[in-house]
Amino acid sequence: MILDALSWVCLVIGGFLCVSGAFGTFRFPDFFTRMHAASVTDTLGGGLIAVGLLFQSDDWLVIAKLLFIMFFIFLTSPTSSHALAKAALHAGLRPWQKNTPRDDAE
Repeated sequence: MILDALSWVCLVIGGFLCVSGAFGTFRFPDFFTRMHAASVTDTLGGGLIAVGLLFQSDDWLVIAKLLFIMFFIFLTSPTSSHALAKAALHAGLRPWQKNTPRDDAE
């Protein structure tokens, strides 16, 4: 009973983080803040969903697969967001600051 409750808590929080990250990608003002919202909530939300599914699983093969998925999420999501940010900086895109005008605001 406790594992079921803990599982549902992880699943609900992970789902909420994924949905809030999706809203953040539309609401934030520039590429870097949108990328941050997407990558952080993807990593944490996906990790919590996988942990919630781990609590529900009884099969060792499923547990091993979920652990591999968690490992790859925690490895690839921050790495890809770092590579995207670095490529954007090298291409000349600068982070938006509060007191500077945006390029698309005319």
